Amino acid sequence: METIKIMPCLDMKEGRVVKGVNFVGLKDAGDPVENAEFYQSEGADELAMLDIAATLENRKTRLEWVTNVASVISIPLTVGGGIASLDDIRLTLAAGASKVSMNSAAVQDPSLVKKAALEFGKERITVAVDARRNREMPSGFELVVSGGTKPVGKDAIAWARECQDLGAGTILPTSMDGDGTLKGYDLEFTRAIADAVSLPVVASGGAGTLEHFYEGVVKGGAQILLAASVFHFRTFRIREVKEYLRSRGLNVNL
Repeated sequence: METIKIMPCLDMKEGRVVKGVNFVGLKDAGDPVENAEFYQSEGADELAMLDIAATLENRKTRLEWVTNVASVISIPLTVGGGIASLDDIRLTLAAGASKVSMNSAAVQDPSLVKKAALEFGKERITVAVDARRNREMPSGFELVVSGGTKPVGKDAIAWARECQDLGAGTILPTSMDGDGTLKGYDLEFTRAIADAVSLPVVASGGAGTLEHFYEGVVKGGAQILLAASVFHFRTFRIREVKEYLRSRGLNVNL
């Protein structure tokens, strides 16, 4: 049985961890280095760090944030936000990231995914697929970019398939309808992605109860469970989530 991984996410703005609802109404959630150390000690399997304002502010990911966080952890670190070229990827990996996550730049130039996978190895390339419901799309989900602010008129599920074909190693789908709401992962969207690709899928956006984590695997088809609010505000400990998943018959590293 596949081992399910827990991945806290540090959404970064102005050097601090923040968390909002549907990407707005941001609240401070602490220092990134302290959070990273805490989550590793709590048993996180991986860590994500997303510079949520980089694309909107038309700038690169702040590499000092990456270096500072990477220096205190040994678990894999996925960094996203403002990564738009092979040089950006090279610098981010050199700063200590294990993987990079691309979104807007990959949509604008799909060849970047292919080139990145060839140069750095597919296991280091995650493509974040952000979407909103739109009945005019074949799958019912439209791809959005720029931190969820711009719809691009492209079917999100078809795009996930294309990313797999281009050489991506992981798909990170986030439903803008669910982010930060604590109402559960968008299982319909996550499952549609999981059914469309044979890559690891990260469930993201909306986890609020222990049951939500379980559903992300059993109903959503995810192998990695990303969450922010419930960990930042200490609703649950990571071990608590893992023990719950194990009690429901899933394989986790305790």
